[in-house]
Amino acid sequence: MKHSTERILTTHTGSLPRPADLTALLEALDTGTGVDAGAFDARVRRAVAEIVGKQVEAGIDIVNDGEQGKVGYSTYVRHRLTGFDGQSAQPRRADWADFPEAAARSERRSTVARPACNGPIEWKDRTAVQKDVGNFRAALEGVMPADAFMTAASPGVIAHFLPNTHYPSRDAYLARLVDVMKEEYDAIHRGGFLLQVDCPDLAMGRHLAFPDLSNAEFVKIAAANVEALNHALRDIPPDRMRLHLCWGNYEGPHHRDIPLREIIAVALKARPQALSFEGANPRHEHEWIVFREVKLPDDKVIIPGVLDSTTNFIEHPELVAQRLVRYAEVVGRERVIAGTDCGFATFARSVAQVEPEIAWTKFRAMAEGARLASAQLWR
Repeated sequence: MKHSTERILTTHTGSLPRPADLTALLEALDTGTGVDAGAFDARVRRAVAEIVGKQVEAGIDIVNDGEQGKVGYSTYVRHRLTGFDGQSAQPRRADWADFPEAAARSERRSTVARPACNGPIEWKDRTAVQKDVGNFRAALEGVMPADAFMTAASPGVIAHFLPNTHYPSRDAYLARLVDVMKEEYDAIHRGGFLLQVDCPDLAMGRHLAFPDLSNAEFVKIAAANVEALNHALRDIPPDRMRLHLCWGNYEGPHHRDIPLREIIAVALKARPQALSFEGANPRHEHEWIVFREVKLPDDKVIIPGVLDSTTNFIEHPELVAQRLVRYAEVVGRERVIAGTDCGFATFARSVAQVEPEIAWTKFRAMAEGARLASAQLWR
């Protein structure tokens, strides 16, 4: 994981706004409507090239493909694997359940399918990840970012969003996901890119999937997810990986979120060198102080979110700088990379939480904030 000895670098969580026509194609693909495969592939290639240029222009140092060809950061696997022809309900949000009137008003239409595992999992499209790698490699020609990453769903988050109705136990389901998804993780690494494994199950799973458990009971489940993940990542060097955890990329109460201090030890046991987490929204910004209490292992780097991915407020660069300096003063300036709380287009849908043109302005504010923080930290 490339981190600078001269300034704070900038990156993000992965998903970026997609063009309207590509969003329509992805939604059609997800609902089973006929989509011309050649036209779809060509549109994705163009979108990846465009999104890389936009990132560089906005001041992002460690770029990715924006997940342009994926309908959702976790549910995309249903198009690559067999066994996901079942249907599941929208996940219950325990925090919203405490405010039923508000919950009823907040419901938004989504065309993203919620599949379930109802059969044996096998690869049906091994070419998909190779297309992703090829599109990204082509988009990077003539571009010189500090580094480049690609995202993939963790076994734990797949198990969260695509519930099991086929395998005899959750452990058996996870074990099969590990064996299958390892191929995708290894392919991204062989392609020459940093691998980011998306693991919101380590935090979000507490109040969305296991609201009736105690925090201590949930931590045991999170630990099992990390153990499974580490097995899948066993052949990739830690410094070529990063892990993202979050409490759910939605605007909501979040008062039932498990505190970072209760899951940080488990998250730090994961093999990836870099840890990406929420640090900008009103529920989790204060948790920078956790790193005063928990020593960051010498071989780890953090990517705290300094942009809230659920609001159209544009963070002031000086606020971004303050957030970065707080972390840097605790863990060391060379071990901090500026990031976002989560993605700005977690699922392809017609209505975005954050307007795309505002999202890019937020990125420019992050880049300026990183410059301000660097000037303070390296003066």
